[in-house]
Amino acid sequence: MDEQPHIEHPGDDGRMPLIEHLKELRARLIRSLIAIAVGFVVAYGFVDQIFALLTVPLREVSHDKVLLIGTGIGEAFFTKIKVALIAALFIASPAVLYEVWRFIAPGLYESERKMAKPFVAATTLFFITGGYFCWAVVLKIGYAFFLSQYASIGVTPTLRISEYLNFSAKLLLAFALTFEMPVLAYFLTRFAIIDYRWMLRQFRYAILVIFVIAAALTPPDFVSQFLLAIPLLALYGLSIGVAYVFRQQGREVATTAGDAPIP
Repeated sequence: MDEQPHIEHPGDDGRMPLIEHLKELRARLIRSLIAIAVGFVVAYGFVDQIFALLTVPLREVSHDKVLLIGTGIGEAFFTKIKVALIAALFIASPAVLYEVWRFIAPGLYESERKMAKPFVAATTLFFITGGYFCWAVVLKIGYAFFLSQYASIGVTPTLRISEYLNFSAKLLLAFALTFEMPVLAYFLTRFAIIDYRWMLRQFRYAILVIFVIAAALTPPDFVSQFLLAIPLLALYGLSIGVAYVFRQQGREVATTAGDAPIP
């Protein structure tokens, strides 16, 4: 395990120079990219099977009646590259999230730095769960709606594989990232930065922000935005519950750090 550079903690007089922060960030990024590259090599060995899995939602709702086509000589090859890269992000997510933790951990208190394993385990679980939920539920609902629009005007759709992949990939990654909300709420509560009462007071603003985020992360259609916004609202509610359950730990950390405890 690599040696962690010394970074002064809150309350110390010294400060880590900016250049050291940048060097540390570069090292973490390089390790993350290496992990993604390894995941890419692994995923490319199973790319045909992975692509078949990605098309399951479309095939199920269309009963195998929608034809996926390629319109360029290299489209199948570049589609495989994209599929392997998407899969690599999920395969490498534990290593990447571990590097994220190692980057922020030196600036935390000793008691907080011991949470590396729970952090990596929880963030990886929610990241993969978000992607799976999108694949198993959201994509099916979305494609069923869009195909019904073709049926209503008597047109049989023929879809380019690159367009299908781009649409699916955006939603998969959007859900994977947004499912991290309860984990984020836990750690912010754990470090006494927020509490459940504050989250309840901000609920009306959260609704607005969630729909803005949904519009930014999804393709430009209201169905995709709605399909992302509704789970996000549910996740925000879950995050409030997480903040409530772990409020006592937040008080303990705040007291240890010398801050005022959460009321």
